[in-house]
Amino acid sequence: MNKEVLSICKNLEKVLNGQPWFGRAMYEILGEIDEAKVYTNPNNTEHSLIELLYHVNTWAEFTLKRLEDNKEEDLAAAEKKDWREIDPAIHTWANGMAELKDIHKKILELLQTKDDTFLKEIVDYRQYNFRFLLNGLIQHNIYHLGQIAYLNKLLG
Repeated sequence: MNKEVLSICKNLEKVLNGQPWFGRAMYEILGEIDEAKVYTNPNNTEHSLIELLYHVNTWAEFTLKRLEDNKEEDLAAAEKKDWREIDPAIHTWANGMAELKDIHKKILELLQTKDDTFLKEIVDYRQYNFRFLLNGLIQHNIYHLGQIAYLNKLLG
């Protein structure tokens, strides 16, 4: 049975591209971002929109790699990418959005193959289970979406 896994999928899909309780979905909000503003660091102290997008991607990718049981892309690999140096020639908004959508699509596809019992399994490199990781991914996306929406509004 995969009733809980399907519920997690439904919640993740709502956050990404549905009608979440908190307001507008992630892809809708991110799709409205003016690419001319994404590299701006307000007050030279805060993260830019592009840094936030790639940070979200890092931990979504970490989640995907744990679901795939990929030992090569471990915690150290994720931590190395986290808050990485942004190269505008590589780290564009369009590339980040494509990566975001691709990673989440793969996560949702993999989850469709899982049974609820896997949710109790401990995640590699962590001391919590997949239930905690997947719900944490949803919460992480919402948290940073709020930052992105606020920063976008602040930047006009």
